[in-house]
Amino acid sequence: MKHERCKSLFGEDFSKLQNANIIILGVGGVGGHALDCLYRSGVENITIVDFDNYDESNQNRQIGSENIGAVKVEHLQSLYPNIKTINTRIDVQWVKENDLSSYDLILDAIDDIYPKIELIKKYYKKLISTSGSAKRIDPTKIEYISIWKTYNDPFIRKIRNYLKKDNFKAKFKVIFSGENPQCKDKGSFVGVTGSFGLAMCSIAINKILSK
Repeated sequence: MKHERCKSLFGEDFSKLQNANIIILGVGGVGGHALDCLYRSGVENITIVDFDNYDESNQNRQIGSENIGAVKVEHLQSLYPNIKTINTRIDVQWVKENDLSSYDLILDAIDDIYPKIELIKKYYKKLISTSGSAKRIDPTKIEYISIWKTYNDPFIRKIRNYLKKDNFKAKFKVIFSGENPQCKDKGSFVGVTGSFGLAMCSIAINKILSK
């Protein structure tokens, strides 16, 4: 059976995964692996949102990126039948105009600062968000910690500072690596970006099972 081993692990709670309704924002090097993990674990109601087409530079880390030029969400739908897709750019206006409250969990794997800030302020109670995964080579440094305790990450520091300016003081955790960046350019390693996505999936599954 397709999910026999998942059912053996999760027992009667497996039905919670089947019935969960999850949206993934951004399906690149992190979000694509979160999608793969959730889909293989039995989550049947998944919506993905992205606007990008695959290019050659994606091939070191993104699922489906061998199809250069393909619309990312459309190609992923061919790999993961029955998922729902939204082909659009996620910006601040999109976050403000779209109501995501009907989803059980929102997985934020985008790398744009301002829409990420808006997502945190609006949906922090059901949001699973990532900090920077690029420029790192050690997946054992990945943690799920308070955003207020993050360090060594200029990307999440900017988000933290903006949240403080907006008087956001709630408890909120992010998937984070304290590893020192190993390069200055856009270097990335699927051993870390993929691990961020798998950590995101694992956290989502544990949240679903605990309900």
